Amino acid sequence: MTSPLLSTPGAVGADSPDSGVAAHYGDPAHEGRAIERASAWVDRSNRGVVTVTGPDRRSWLNDLTSQLLDHLAPGIGTQALVLDTRGHLRHHLSLVDDGTTTWIHTEPGGGAALAGFLDSMRFMLRVEVADLSAERSVLTVLGPERLQVLGPTAGQDVPMRVAGEEVDLFLPAERLAEVAQALTDTGVRPAGMWAYEAQRIAGHRVRAGLDTDERTIPHEVDWVGTGRPVHLDKGCYPGQETVARVHNLGRPPRRLVMLHLDGTAERLPAVGSPIELDGRTVGRVGTSARHHELGPIALGVVKRSAPTDADLLVEGIAAGQEVVVDPDTGANAKIDLRRRPR
Repeated sequence: MTSPLLSTPGAVGADSPDSGVAAHYGDPAHEGRAIERASAWVDRSNRGVVTVTGPDRRSWLNDLTSQLLDHLAPGIGTQALVLDTRGHLRHHLSLVDDGTTTWIHTEPGGGAALAGFLDSMRFMLRVEVADLSAERSVLTVLGPERLQVLGPTAGQDVPMRVAGEEVDLFLPAERLAEVAQALTDTGVRPAGMWAYEAQRIAGHRVRAGLDTDERTIPHEVDWVGTGRPVHLDKGCYPGQETVARVHNLGRPPRRLVMLHLDGTAERLPAVGSPIELDGRTVGRVGTSARHHELGPIALGVVKRSAPTDADLLVEGIAAGQEVVVDPDTGANAKIDLRRRPR
């Protein structure tokens, strides 16, 4: 589905997986500065949107996911993961509950698969699942002035997810252009996915399916702990055994890094390209972007054994690493193996 906001002056369409929305509106550097210093809106209407209703929805989602959701207060945005029994990622959820409905957005094209999975797990509980990807559009407002500029623009009937430095509006699809224009009229700058992705990468925030692969476990990509998708103080859920084992006994086989890429290269590396050290593959690169201040950057995962001060190579591009996940993450259990005196 192509967003109506691609008709905005200066809009240039993004490539997959963000096709259908704008990569930029003519000046990605200034769009990035607006995100960092003032306010901007980003068209993310290609995101999958799923709702869950019914009185059992929060306790049910709590049992299925890695997040503590059974007493989630209305309006509080959070994230959650659906893991398989071995702790590998199946779905990443950005969600909020408005008191009657849990609103979820997920990766482009992922709404149907997530809704299908959730629907298959309903059993006899009082919950209803709907894929509203064609009916609702996510518009994200971000920047230091994000809350001030919203005011009454979206209207009281629009679900709003406030999380960290972002506000996600779950707009009726037919209102997307209207609300975006109203925000623009108040001085909020349109920003495309290039600027959004650069800001996300600089913030070390992993994107499911791009910065992760079929082997990813949460500890590898900084998904565990306060403000992260994995809550450590909750009941059982699929994959919890792996999370608990790594948290208590350590250490995940890979670790997340941010790569500062050589700025003389004219290209950015492709997702999945090998990360090399002294001619050996030690990891894979995920998403990359050109940040308005940091230059070309990327996220990647490397083997835990790779030295933290080593210079790396990606597609022939020199890459300095910024450690995000410490090689010794986990191993929180205090086990005393000394023999007690008789």
